[in-house]
Amino acid sequence: MSEHIPSYFTAFKNLAMSRSASGVLTLRFHTDEGPATFTGTTHTDFPRALFEIGEDRDNRALVLTGTGDRFMTDIDGASLGDITKPAQWDRTIAEGRRVLQRLVDLEMPVIAAVNGPASVHSEYALLADIVIAADTTVFSDFPHLTFGIVPGDGIQIAWEEALGVNRARYLTLTQGSFTAEQAERWGAVAEVLPLEEVLPRAQQLAEDLAAKPQLLTRYLAVTLRQRISRRMAEGLQLGMALEGLTAADLAYQSN
Repeated sequence: MSEHIPSYFTAFKNLAMSRSASGVLTLRFHTDEGPATFTGTTHTDFPRALFEIGEDRDNRALVLTGTGDRFMTDIDGASLGDITKPAQWDRTIAEGRRVLQRLVDLEMPVIAAVNGPASVHSEYALLADIVIAADTTVFSDFPHLTFGIVPGDGIQIAWEEALGVNRARYLTLTQGSFTAEQAERWGAVAEVLPLEEVLPRAQQLAEDLAAKPQLLTRYLAVTLRQRISRRMAEGLQLGMALEGLTAADLAYQSN
């Protein structure tokens, strides 16, 4: 494998990337090297990063993780722009569709190392082929109902696939949460470990996969994600359009 460090490794403000000699790429969400706050910049950069990752054949497996004691719990809503305006939402739809479609279509194994609570974009973790979670992890969807918009950006699909349709509907409608232990019982999480063991375990699993023939692991990824890829392609456009309508309606609601 080439020892050259690709320029995209350092091109994105809130995405830290490193790669082992065997081709395991670790992508870590962060804000100023601390726990990540999701921003408009992250919304724009993550799909671009996934494109670069997918095009780079030196990447043989991907590990997704957060920083510190949480995967992602904070969001800077103002940085996403005025989502009540159609022109802004058009950009949001474009980026939102690309990020999840590119994630589920990556031709390499994806392992999530969930290092604590994930209340913002938990679907990034739950869509991974293997999910390793800290015993401190609690999954939820803070932003959508809090802001008063439909969760149509793919999280509804990810939760249905990971948790089952009825459980996902219940948790969405009640803005409920679920622990790593519950997720493991329900089949959404593969292993629950102490925080300090999560990333090393995820990286070891990724190393084991990276050691296999690359054509095998690339086609395994394609084969195992056919259903979820199809569901994203079918459901994201409508889901985000309806989310956009509820966002536009915010401008007409009285305080």
